[in-house]
Amino acid sequence: MARWSFTRHPATVGESYLEHMATAGGFGWRMLGGALACFAHAVVPFWFETTGSATIRALHDRMVVNRHRAPAAGARADAAP
Repeated sequence: MARWSFTRHPATVGESYLEHMATAGGFGWRMLGGALACFAHAVVPFWFETTGSATIRALHDRMVVNRHRAPAAGARADAAP
């Protein structure tokens, strides 16, 4: 069984524990805002017509398309995220 660690996964994406906490927390807040907009849109269709899809696109671009960080020192390049 793999050793449980607060730093193993953050290192695979080139972040410290605190950097990863801030990044993941920011994603969570953005997703929550997008989700609330989607729920409001479900009830009142002319509200937030593009907010959900715009949130998804922005988060995808931030996470996948525009990732510039190299793995942190000591991180395995073949480690699964």
